[in-house]
Amino acid sequence: MNTNRRGTTTNRTTATLILGAATLTTGLMAGTFFIFACAVMPALSRSDDRVFVQVMRDINDVIQNPLFLSVFMGALLLCAAAAWQARTENHRWWTWAACAAYALTFLLTVAGNVPLNDQLASTTASAATAREHFEDAWVAWNAARAVLSTVALALLTGALLRQGRPTTARSAHADAVTV
Repeated sequence: MNTNRRGTTTNRTTATLILGAATLTTGLMAGTFFIFACAVMPALSRSDDRVFVQVMRDINDVIQNPLFLSVFMGALLLCAAAAWQARTENHRWWTWAACAAYALTFLLTVAGNVPLNDQLASTTASAATAREHFEDAWVAWNAARAVLSTVALALLTGALLRQGRPTTARSAHADAVTV
């Protein structure tokens, strides 16, 4: 970090922007997983097997777009960048914990939901069989990533609230003297 006042202010502004962007993108992903958990999947559970399979195939096809993928990947990269920038700050543990929670969300998606999506897309089994092998597992993986991404969002919000606060009375006094 630069020692001059302007450099420190620039670094803090950049760190705040990155932490804010990590919070925003993580919130968007938490909302996506939440809406699937409490609206999309319960609504689809009322559908017959053929409709369920076709709608899930359609969702899995259209969700693979640049905007979604940039937010999904961006949340991970921004969390990592925010955690790195916070490594000497008082909110570092909040940021690192958020990064870990979102990294687990990412891993669950890649290791759990995506393989199920791919299997559903390529299966030649009947709609009833395809749904039977897909629905319960996908819903469980999604519930886990909804919880983890919400935890990450809460932790990033906590980091934002703590960012810039002095860690001890001594550093508070030092900050007051340099102002």
